[in-house]
Amino acid sequence: MTQAEITQAGHAAEKRKAALHSMVAATTMTLLKLVAGLLSGSLGVLSDAAHSGLDLAGAALTFFSVRVSDKPADENHTYGHGKIENISSFGEVGLMAASCAWIIWEAMQRILHHAVELHHSIWPVLVLVSSIVVDFWRSRELRIVAVRTGSPALATDAFHFASDIWSTVAVLAGLGASWIGAHFGIEWLQYADPFAAVIVSIMILRITAHLAYETIGVLMDQIPAETRRQIIREVEQVQGVLAVERARVRRSGASHFADLTLAMPRHYTFEHTGELVCAATAAVHRALPHADVVIHTVPRQARAESIFDRVRAVAARNNVAVHDLSVQSHHGRLRVEQHVELDETLPLLEAHAFVTALEAEILRHTPEIDSILTHIESEPATIEQPEDLVEEDRKIEKALRDSSSHFPEILDVHEISVGRIADHISLSCHCTLPDDLPMHRVHEIITALEDRFKLECPEVHRVTIHPEPETDNSR
Repeated sequence: MTQAEITQAGHAAEKRKAALHSMVAATTMTLLKLVAGLLSGSLGVLSDAAHSGLDLAGAALTFFSVRVSDKPADENHTYGHGKIENISSFGEVGLMAASCAWIIWEAMQRILHHAVELHHSIWPVLVLVSSIVVDFWRSRELRIVAVRTGSPALATDAFHFASDIWSTVAVLAGLGASWIGAHFGIEWLQYADPFAAVIVSIMILRITAHLAYETIGVLMDQIPAETRRQIIREVEQVQGVLAVERARVRRSGASHFADLTLAMPRHYTFEHTGELVCAATAAVHRALPHADVVIHTVPRQARAESIFDRVRAVAARNNVAVHDLSVQSHHGRLRVEQHVELDETLPLLEAHAFVTALEAEILRHTPEIDSILTHIESEPATIEQPEDLVEEDRKIEKALRDSSSHFPEILDVHEISVGRIADHISLSCHCTLPDDLPMHRVHEIITALEDRFKLECPEVHRVTIHPEPETDNSR
């Protein structure tokens, strides 16, 4: 089990525990407030009991949603089940809005038509004070767990319990004002209880509207614009990324999903592309830790791409490699010469047609080129089985060493191997040269050595020379 899986399992257990505690607390306080409200006749206390009853429904909904959201992805839910937490939050918002509407309606009925005589006692006050303590405890624990696990359902539940604190304080104030009115004969204070219920409901409705906006935004895959901009900034700093052509981010429960399309130089190899994708994924995680990242790459022409790069890009697109590529300028006109290896079993007619189409495509993508000359070579398709060395091969090896002695830059020739395949003789060797010798000069020396050696041994069909720096050869 990986560390990430252990952490995820721990978060799941922590969320379920917090939701279960909330259900127990909401059940207890709902029953106590209901009894206190019925005994006192206070609309404020009854409205607070109704609010706690909705807390109970919301806590049950949260407990169900966090259990479902922790299920892994399956065939029908490829992004997992995290969205259930956002749906749960939306359900709780609806319950809160409905309860506030009912409380306001009932309060206006009491204010406009008839006031209910309250039965003042210490018990409703003790119940409400106890409710404040419990709500503070639940709101604080839920908020801490929600931040640690990223659970939107627990965050909504934390807000639900926090709103209970303010509503209970308002109800206490209403009860206190009603008691003062009854004790000192101030008739208009009899409306303090329903008026307090209206104030609490309006306050909760205002906060509920903001919470509903956030919840609907998540359900519609809304994401803060700054989060997306930060991801793009981080990815654009990855070496090799030409542009971020598309960046989409969505949230499902506590999880985030990022989908990006990156433009990269078209001459990159598969290995290089894989390294770029890994670096880009790490860049996304710097902006959005633990996000599920999918990156698509598209080949694009780099701004500083040379003629050589464009020719090789066309060849790569046609699944062939070019070598000995050169560009010559004659009176302002560019001519390209290249060597292309094709399957040795391919008939000449098909090989020529392929190369003709390749040259035409290169000319379309590099209009500054006037003409192309392609040398067609056969790409070996069989595994060679060389024969054992014979005495005559010693003469070939000596001829190579004699030829190399004519080039002062060549410090050493070693690992000479001579082999025979059918009627063809092949030779390979390693050649030591100075560390600071430029590559164009290395190529000239190696080519000159091959030419001189073949004059001495024309029977050798193929010569392969591997250049090595002096420092590397001295180890």
